[in-house]
Parts: sequence; C-alpha cells; structure tokens
Amino acid sequence: MTDWHVFQGSGTPHDWTMPPAPPWRNFATEPSLHLDEDGWWERNPINLERARTYQPEPKELESLNVALFLRRPLLITGPPGTGKSTLPYAVAHELGLGPVLRWPINSRSTLQEGLYRYDAVGRLQDSNLSGSDDRPAPAGIGQYIRLGPLGTALLPFHRPRVLLIDEIDKSDVDLPNDLLNVLEEGEFPIPELIRGGERGEQIFIHGQDEPVPLPSGTVRCSNFPVVVLTSNGERDFPPAFLRRCVRLELSAPDPDRLARIVESHLGPDYRERSADLIQHFLTQRGSSQLSTDQLLNAVFLTMNVTADDRRQLIDSVLRSLSSTN
Repeated sequence: MTDWHVFQGSGTPHDWTMPPAPPWRNFATEPSLHLDEDGWWERNPINLERARTYQPEPKELESLNVALFLRRPLLITGPPGTGKSTLPYAVAHELGLGPVLRWPINSRSTLQEGLYRYDAVGRLQDSNLSGSDDRPAPAGIGQYIRLGPLGTALLPFHRPRVLLIDEIDKSDVDLPNDLLNVLEEGEFPIPELIRGGERGEQIFIHGQDEPVPLPSGTVRCSNFPVVVLTSNGERDFPPAFLRRCVRLELSAPDPDRLARIVESHLGPDYRERSADLIQHFLTQRGSSQLSTDQLLNAVFLTMNVTADDRRQLIDSVLRSLSSTN
C-alpha cells in the first residue's frame, strides 16, 4: 500500500510521490508545464511566514491528504481566525507546488472570472489601428486572453497547483453549482480560440507575464489541482456541490494549540510569558467572537510595549468581532 500521507504539516519542504489516482479521477493528459517558483516565497515573506508556522491538527492533515489522494476539492468550514486560508500556503510550501493561486470570492464573482478573461475591446482597438502609422498587425487572439486563478490551476502542470477559493459562502447562489462541471471534468474550453480555428496560440496565465502554449483551445489538467475552498459557515451548499468535496469543519483552537501557535510565530519565550494572556483570551472567547490573530497581536504588543495599564492595551486588541462598538 502506497504511503498516501504526502502532506505532513512539518513546515519543511521534502520529497514526495503522488499516490495513484482513482480510475474515475485519472485525467491522463500529457503534462507540458513545469512549476516555476522563481523566488516567489522569498518575495512574499508574509506568505512564507504563514506557511512555515502553520500548526495543523491531525484531522486537518487527514482531510487534506484524503483530498489529495481522491483528487477532490477540500471544503473547510469554520469561524474566522481558525487558519482556513493558511492551510493552502503550508501545503504549497511543504510540497513544492509553486505560488498559491488565490481567488477571493464576493457576491459578484462568476465562474467566468475564475476561468479566463478575453479582452475583446483591446483586440478591436489594435485591429482598427493596425496598418496606420506603421503600426504592426494585431497579435493572435491568444494575446488577449488571460487565465484566471481557476483556469491557471487546470493547466497541464507536471505537479498539481494549489488553488485557494476563499470565502465561497460570500458568492452568488449560483456559483457553487456553476463550478460543478469544471471541478468534475478538470477542463474547460475557450470558445474564442476554438471558434476561430486557432491552434498553437500563446495565452497569459494568472500572476505571470510570460505566455504559455495552448495547442487545442481547451484547458485540461494532467494533475488535478489542490483546491481548497473556505467558508465561514454563513450559508448552506447544494448536495451536488458537497458530494464532490472532501469536507472539514474546524473549531476554535484549544489552549495547547494556541500556545503552539504563539511559539511558532514568536518563539518559546513568548509562549512562556503569555500563558496568562492565553487564559484571558480563552475566557473572553467564551462570551465574545475572537480570532487567533487577535491573540497574536495582543501577545506581541504587550510583550514589546511599555505601558502602565497593560489590561487596557489587551482589551483594545481583543475586541469582539461581532461588536459594533
């Protein structure tokens, strides 16, 4: 039996091998693109910090590895501040899966936005201006197409990309259903390329300025991406959407995990000195909505600022998220 726990939650990159896909999730497309981090983590130190210091619980490791093994999206539900959107960065860093593709969702988000954007106006303007003032002929249609984060994740990379679809519960009611076919088939066509009979076009991808080839006019993955969807639990999702996801429900961190989180971000000395503050945070959390990053802010502030009234400083940071005052 293959060791299928490829994500260990150690925060340290390591060698690993993708376990075999289920027959019904084997996309069998010849991979043609390599991951190119190009110093992305070093240029994004905040994301690197998040990735290295993430403290997953056993159920988080289990659920993520199940999603990897089955080539299914992972839907994480939980209150704010429980680390839902941090998990993808930890996975991408540890497994060497390149920059995280992030798609933040709001009430106006559409499937088209996630897949690609076609700049028809720009192409028309270039066509009208070509031939005058010694302007060159307009480029091929692919030069006016830029893939979105979901579209980029579905390109045929040698290793899967990591895609964070953040706060899916903020979406219009139709978006989860609109995602069904793309997530099930692992592909989508670009009609502008197919309609014009274009072949071998170069298109741009999310977050990069160098185009990549798309010979067929259809984007199809060779390795299903690591898709993590987050939800604050503000709405229910249709059964057809849920059955395509591996589901994980997170609860607020317990005292031991809070201490480990403080240590991972600030060091063992902060953990020892903040024991009373962690207990105060837990007491406040019993009657108020608080997030873990508020605790980190309070610990860092009170340990580095001299003040006569330390409690006033703490209370100014540990304000309930559900309070308007």
